[in-house]
Amino acid sequence: MLHQVHQLNKIANKPERIILGLMSGTSLDGLDIALCKVSESGICTKVQLLHFETIEYDADFKKDIQSIFCKEVVSLEKLCLMNAQIGLVHSQIINNTLAKLNLRNCDVDLIASHGQTIYHAPKSKHQQQKFGNATLQIGDADHIAFNTNIITISDFRQKHIAAGGEGAPLAIYGDYFLLSSKDENRILLNIGGIANFTFLPSSLHIDEVICTDVGPGNTLMDAFIQHHFPNKFYDENAAIALEGNVNDDLLKALCDHKFFKQTFPKTTGQELFNFQFIENALVASNTMNITIADVMATLNYFTAHTITAAIKQNIQQKNYSIYISGGGANNPLLIKNIQELLPNISIQSTDVLGINPNAKEAILFAVLANETVCGKSDFYQQPNTKFPPITMGKISFPR
Repeated sequence: MLHQVHQLNKIANKPERIILGLMSGTSLDGLDIALCKVSESGICTKVQLLHFETIEYDADFKKDIQSIFCKEVVSLEKLCLMNAQIGLVHSQIINNTLAKLNLRNCDVDLIASHGQTIYHAPKSKHQQQKFGNATLQIGDADHIAFNTNIITISDFRQKHIAAGGEGAPLAIYGDYFLLSSKDENRILLNIGGIANFTFLPSSLHIDEVICTDVGPGNTLMDAFIQHHFPNKFYDENAAIALEGNVNDDLLKALCDHKFFKQTFPKTTGQELFNFQFIENALVASNTMNITIADVMATLNYFTAHTITAAIKQNIQQKNYSIYISGGGANNPLLIKNIQELLPNISIQSTDVLGINPNAKEAILFAVLANETVCGKSDFYQQPNTKFPPITMGKISFPR
């Protein structure tokens, strides 16, 4: 054990670290792998993305995850089995990827594993007084560390909850460290299954930073497509949505949910925003017979509306720029709707800031792992009631 601690200390004191960031989101489409070269820490952090790809999950593995994903009642045995299995599958993907890149596993200092979210239960959702906020990500990191022989940092969200947060979104830490600018106010908008944004003031004062989920990103559109087109996972290039028209009655029913009346910051997930949510809105608005294209056009506009409404409600500054990441950045109709709802605001991809928009979340977890190992104490000693100034993640040694 002493040897392992010495090894970790040696990594912490290197001028730069090679960290493999892993992200498997609520879309369940695959594992994002971001091989990063990271130097320094905190606001001085510098990241160079050496390689990025998404390894798609095979159908059987995805089906196994779906059997325990976002369900209040699941097989406890299946949950236990999948905790190990996800770790083993991710290990195999890592080993294969490094071999393909002609890299030895010993060339990588750390793995940062987000794991697979199975259930997210902030108190605002479960409404049980005796319980606090909770979330569960599985994919055991000891299996990853042992099978790759690389120190693995994982389970980042639990410390955030322990310190008074909701476990999400965690983007504030990486966004603040990597992308703050004294030259402009910035909004980093990530549109994955769920949409969230981080507001970074040009003052660089962390107390002025805002980070929150805002509601559905791609999840409702994807759920509706998958229900009606079993061989499709999403509406590629918004092709179906572009054929339809927004239905005002359905839009009103979608917006009429207590989540949108909750105060910010807040978190949510597919436990709330799922196909049943759409069906309930269709029934409530008496729009069960409208076309698939009209539903998709409405869901697309609904996502844009909830994002822009949250930005308008939270951001008082008139001058800011928006930088988008996540799968939603590839949806041309969604971006068009957001731009039309924020007509005087510059909207660009995070690519212009040097961050691959598809790799951003995996990169951010590499940054969190870097902080776990060598974050400087001055940042973590400052008081902050909105966003706990803490390092996050559990350390798994290979041996």
